[in-house]
Amino acid sequence: MPAASSGSNKAKIARRVIEVLEYFDDAHREATVMDIVRRYNRPQSSTSELLSSLVELGLLHKDPYTRSYRLTPRAALLGSWGQPEMIRDGRLVRLMDRLAAQTGLSVSLTGMVGLDAQVIAWRHGSKAPTCTQDLFGGCKEPLARNTAGVLMLSTVAADRCEGMVRRLNAEADAAHKFSAVEMMTRIESCRARSYTFGQVGFGSKADSLCVLVPDQPEDHPLVISLVYGRDDKVNAEGLVQSVSEAMRACLPDPNNSNVEQLLKQKTAA
Repeated sequence: MPAASSGSNKAKIARRVIEVLEYFDDAHREATVMDIVRRYNRPQSSTSELLSSLVELGLLHKDPYTRSYRLTPRAALLGSWGQPEMIRDGRLVRLMDRLAAQTGLSVSLTGMVGLDAQVIAWRHGSKAPTCTQDLFGGCKEPLARNTAGVLMLSTVAADRCEGMVRRLNAEADAAHKFSAVEMMTRIESCRARSYTFGQVGFGSKADSLCVLVPDQPEDHPLVISLVYGRDDKVNAEGLVQSVSEAMRACLPDPNNSNVEQLLKQKTAA
């Protein structure tokens, strides 16, 4: 029993370290102890101790005057060397920044973790609706509950995808049960194209344009999403055009076949 308890405590500490690092984004360059406490509902004393440990490890810098914290270069580069080139050299980040600046919309980068979709990074847009104010990097929920998740499921081989859908439905609570047949039909409709429109999910009432990031490793899809309010008047074709042009400008191969396919799909639509 003590060994199990020790393992559980280590898992909690690991989770809280990641939470702290994920707090920092373009809208939160600095943080106080209470900022972290309020977002994650953590005890103040243990949060202060954790932040002090991260300062000692060189992952956070503490301003002696404001007593606020910010990420260090070590934190920014941690793990980057083993990533694909478009992540390591910052091109994917530049893509998100460009889209946020060009459209004024918030931009999300979402990945697949088991049967969950997880927001890897979030860029706040100048026109961000209030219903997205609680979305940030680290948010996670089952793939079937959001459009990015459904689009990522379309990259999985059909037989394996069907098994994942059945399991997602079996594990869903009563409020989130769905028709597996209808879900498979929706997924199949995504296989022929690299983008789709639909709800953001993660507890938000916002909608989004979701686009697969080209040339990702098998079973590790990434989705870029432009996020807008359901009552916002958006030019759907214009959004697809913006993502297509931004991908050609920012990603490694300007003649990437997947990006060209996206442009063709837009024209056909």
